[in-house]
Amino acid sequence: MDQVEKRGLPLHVLMLIGFAVGLTGGLIVNATIGGDHYWVQQVTQNVTGPIGQIFLRLLFMLVLPLLFSALVVGVAEMGDLKVLGRAGIKSLLFTVLVSTIAVVIGLVMVNLFRPGAGVDPTVAAQLLEQGKAGAASIVENAKSGTSGTNFFVELIPSNVFKAAADNDILPVMVFALLFGVGVVMVRNSATDHMLKSLEGLFEVMMKLIGLVIKLAPYAIACLMFNLSALFGLDLLVRLAAFVGVAVGAMAIHMFVVYPLLVWTMGGMSPIKFFSSIREAMVVSFSTASSNASLPVSLRVAEQELGLPRKIARFVLTVGATANQNGTALFEGVTVLFLAQFFGVDLTLTQQFVVMLICILGGVGTAGVPGGSLPVVAMILGIVGVPVEGIGLILGVDRFLDMCRTTLNVTGDLVVATVVSRGEEDTGYDEGDVRPSVG
Repeated sequence: MDQVEKRGLPLHVLMLIGFAVGLTGGLIVNATIGGDHYWVQQVTQNVTGPIGQIFLRLLFMLVLPLLFSALVVGVAEMGDLKVLGRAGIKSLLFTVLVSTIAVVIGLVMVNLFRPGAGVDPTVAAQLLEQGKAGAASIVENAKSGTSGTNFFVELIPSNVFKAAADNDILPVMVFALLFGVGVVMVRNSATDHMLKSLEGLFEVMMKLIGLVIKLAPYAIACLMFNLSALFGLDLLVRLAAFVGVAVGAMAIHMFVVYPLLVWTMGGMSPIKFFSSIREAMVVSFSTASSNASLPVSLRVAEQELGLPRKIARFVLTVGATANQNGTALFEGVTVLFLAQFFGVDLTLTQQFVVMLICILGGVGTAGVPGGSLPVVAMILGIVGVPVEGIGLILGVDRFLDMCRTTLNVTGDLVVATVVSRGEEDTGYDEGDVRPSVG
């Protein structure tokens, strides 16, 4: 693989190669000697298994500081609420609404079509036990007995450092949101310096995640070998069903929810809207990066949609990191699919926890290719699903990443359109200060 990488092949191609190598090798083993053969067990337990676990542990190591810094900085950028007033409040509330709708659509689709169900329970239980053993040392399983008002009480950490040490991610995310709100309320030179430090932490985490993701081709090959050696051809059927459900949920959100919101709340024809933003959609699909699509989104918002300059800049710059509803949808679908695949029966409370983390994680997910993978890995560990299962979706993640990024960027423009309604006469001009990008 080193020789291939030196030729300059993109990382997603290398990941696809690793996926194909691991899948093919595992299928051959499954069809010829079976996954329970002595030497196969030795290889999966002592070679391919540890390599995959190292990759997953690296993701877990980085995800908490990444989410905390991204959430605080993302909320702190709402300091522009002091300038934009009701426009900023509308942006925040509408972003939460759209992300919630996206996650609900994804969860309903997975529960309705159950793409991961039907796997041999014996084989699934075998890998489930292996996965729990690996995940238990990384994250604690979600509390299964919490319900009703106790659930909301436990969202508030009595000791945020203990919650972080226990990898109780949801209370930590709530604290990060409150911390960001506090920064907005205080906002002075001292907090500005602190925000610079958190932005630096975020950039360091992003750099490290970029380095870790470069190991993905090798980790994918190992993880897929383990999975396909156990599940055989049934793996391909489930994977195709997963892609179908994920893309179907994204299509519903894109072509049903977005047009309704643009028409009813934005006061614009959906046909005009989509024809005006087609360039931004193409760029986002091809780059799989919300950040890379931001310049094009700003241009089409101002020149094609005719939105007020300051409103468009505020909503789109913050939305590039804080309005990732396509990513939130993908994370929810992926977690429930893998839970079904491994026979983990998630209660309604646990699914609600997944939904909340996906919504909040959409704010803390980096707007770069593969930025959602650490969050997915963390959620899997929280709800007791084998984190090794992430290898199932890594091989097809590039295509799904392109789809969900298109949904993210389109969602940013939907929010900008809705927020701009009634804000045309605010008197913004060329000299207004442009909001900073976190």
